[in-house]
Amino acid sequence: MSYNNIEFNIIDGLATLALNRPDSLNSFTTEMHEEVRDAMTQVENDPGIRCLLLTGNGRGFCAGQDLNDRAVKPGSERRDLSESVEENYNPLIKRIANLPMPVVCAVNGVAAGAGANLALACDMVFAAKSAKFIQVFCKIGLIPDSGGTYNLPRAVGTARAMGLALTGDAVTAEQAEQWGMIWKAVDNEELMAVAVKQAQYFTKQPTLGLSLIKKAIRASFDNDLNAQLQVESDSQKEAGFSDDYQEGVAAFLEKRKPNFTGK
Repeated sequence: MSYNNIEFNIIDGLATLALNRPDSLNSFTTEMHEEVRDAMTQVENDPGIRCLLLTGNGRGFCAGQDLNDRAVKPGSERRDLSESVEENYNPLIKRIANLPMPVVCAVNGVAAGAGANLALACDMVFAAKSAKFIQVFCKIGLIPDSGGTYNLPRAVGTARAMGLALTGDAVTAEQAEQWGMIWKAVDNEELMAVAVKQAQYFTKQPTLGLSLIKKAIRASFDNDLNAQLQVESDSQKEAGFSDDYQEGVAAFLEKRKPNFTGK
């Protein structure tokens, strides 16, 4: 499939997906969703990929939904917005959460609406200090979607999530770091170098173990202590049978650098 709205490449186990509609702040259209779906399918089906890096081209990361693509002009026929949510955004958020590898996000500019929540769905978020996160839904009478009402309160707490969702106030990258919304805010000119370095590091790590970490941490929000302890036990059992665990222990005992294969 040829791409008009994204850039996608795979190099040495690292898949990089860049939203590429810079003139529209990388806002989503139906065509962009189709291209992202195709790229995500490649990531899921290629056993050689061990990390996904998500970013945007131009001065913004993603401004959410392109309203021009929805034809919601005053006086036009009203549309069932749940169709787009259920067909496009919900599956994307689920795929990111369930990818058996780390997903690193580099937020290079404004992340608004679904764009903000797309970033929050990733495992590790770096943001340029000029970036801002904005839950703009309330400005047009909508609610945060794309996992916003799930991931945002878990990241910053109910009080801050409620305030951000009700007001649509912008959060700077540095404030987002202080609140625990993202991993790190970095200087603008260093963003991609820092994010790529982290992503490349993950391509050399025990991918199965990292995948189990993702699953266990995400499960913890819905489990009581007993259930979560069982998740840990089951995950440790699976990890203990992995090639990477055997290699990690051998490398430790032999005082050498491990050569993880991700299996």
